[in-house]
Amino acid sequence: MPRLSINQWSMKTTPCDRFIDAVARAGLDSVGLWRQNVAEIGVGRAAKQVADAGLSVSTLCRGGFLTASTPAARAEALDDNRRAIDEAHALGTDTLVMVVGGLERGQSIREVRRAIPATIAELAPYARQAGVRLALEPMHPMFAADRAVISTLGDALAMATASGDDSVGVVVDTYHIWWDPAVLDDIARIAQAGRLLSYQVSDWSLPLASNPLNSRGVMGNGYIDFAELTGAVAATGYSGKVEAEIFNESLWAMPVDDALALVKMRFDSLVAPYL
Repeated sequence: MPRLSINQWSMKTTPCDRFIDAVARAGLDSVGLWRQNVAEIGVGRAAKQVADAGLSVSTLCRGGFLTASTPAARAEALDDNRRAIDEAHALGTDTLVMVVGGLERGQSIREVRRAIPATIAELAPYARQAGVRLALEPMHPMFAADRAVISTLGDALAMATASGDDSVGVVVDTYHIWWDPAVLDDIARIAQAGRLLSYQVSDWSLPLASNPLNSRGVMGNGYIDFAELTGAVAATGYSGKVEAEIFNESLWAMPVDDALALVKMRFDSLVAPYL
């Protein structure tokens, strides 16, 4: 499955070194890594283990959280994002996923959204020098208050464009954007602008978990039309990795080899035929 990459949080409870080994054992060739998990073993060791296993890193999660209301907090966030860019470079990926951040009480969502392109523009030259692209991820509107004030692909494209830097792009994540009536047109527009940087898949399952963040289902367990969305991505000429990013407690409770086998099977039947 040369197009499939396994996002680390699909196997969130598996330690970083064991996760890397399990993906290689499953016959796959790519992983999406998370900064806090990589920190368990250190960036250098993680990069070596990935290379020794014959894997590549499709994306690093995550940068962002750039919506602080004070100059000091904003400067601290920018510094942390520069560290994230350095880590992405060291791990050999050219894509840093950016979850831009939510709101503090009393902030205006319109003003926060308006400020994002200029903040991204401050980081983009540093990222470009490191060979890393910043991939803005729109998230479902239920996460607008605490995680991402970007809720649609259209908004993400507008902010990426307004940054004034061609290295800034967009993540298309099925879980967050499947509901949007404009999604197919926006996928085409993002690709035409040269800003489609990552395609991530998981399903919208019900009932939602007590923590909605962990409600991402294995493909086929919910309501998303993967043929339509994957076909739209493929029609743009996108040839990059497709990350299975599934935050789901039932999947995390499975032995890692069994969980990987399930994800591979669903990807093979529901996503791969439309790439």
